[in-house]
Amino acid sequence: MGDRWKGVTIAAGTAALVSVFWWASMPTVGQAPGAPQFTSYKAPRASDGHPDLNGIWQALTTANWDIQDHEAQAGPRPELMGAYGAGPAGQGVVEGNEIPYQAGALAKRKENFEKRMNVDLSHDATWHETGDPELKCYLPGVPRATYMPFPFQIVQGPGNDILMAYEYASATRTIRMNWKGEAPIDSWMGWSRGRWEGETLVVDVTGFRQETWFDRAGNFHSDALHVVERYTPMSPYHLLYEATIEDPKVFTRPWKMSMPLYRRMEGNVQLLEFKCVPFTEELLFGPFARRPGPQR
Repeated sequence: MGDRWKGVTIAAGTAALVSVFWWASMPTVGQAPGAPQFTSYKAPRASDGHPDLNGIWQALTTANWDIQDHEAQAGPRPELMGAYGAGPAGQGVVEGNEIPYQAGALAKRKENFEKRMNVDLSHDATWHETGDPELKCYLPGVPRATYMPFPFQIVQGPGNDILMAYEYASATRTIRMNWKGEAPIDSWMGWSRGRWEGETLVVDVTGFRQETWFDRAGNFHSDALHVVERYTPMSPYHLLYEATIEDPKVFTRPWKMSMPLYRRMEGNVQLLEFKCVPFTEELLFGPFARRPGPQR
């Protein structure tokens, strides 16, 4: 009898200890899940005295499929692709799991999802606006470039500007530090102006083209998109990434997404190439795609 009660006592004590550690690891209000134990972390400094963010980083989420909570689901051609084309289940990165679309915009999101594989090449001048831009190897825009299933590199030198290079489509953008000028033209990756707020790199991005999406689920924006990103070192191995989204043409109020970005730690890690244009030529242009000429 004593041994039995001893076992029960040990089990109860173990459960209590696990419970303590579990509650201790829970985030407080305003903190990212899993991050509170790093709130006092101070990153190594660059030559200018600001946090050194140099490195190759990657998000480990399924946000590129859908930035909101989502179940696993078949792809658009399950009879051909089977599990290869299926989408994984995932927890969303949108705070509150709600995107505050205006009433008419929800119908557009639904249409985007239904036509995500559409690459109609009619003579309509807006053909490039149909279907997911990722499918056609268009530049992914911000913030989508950050959480696609590809790494990206932050290059922070002694000068004022910071470079971000993305493996997908070899996309790049320059963060112009303490810059006041407005975007000269709209572009796929927007116009990025940065500043430091203590340990956090804040990037204000405007000047977007309207064609980019947030994910494969068809979440979208207009050319009035305004994104404010925050990159905060939380440990030697990860950053907290936050993006506040504002677009008065599409949403009723600003909203926010957040996720950790993890440092790639392989000894020989480097940013490789994913130049996807050749992979899309047959899809987009069919019989008009470039083909090798006759051998001479």
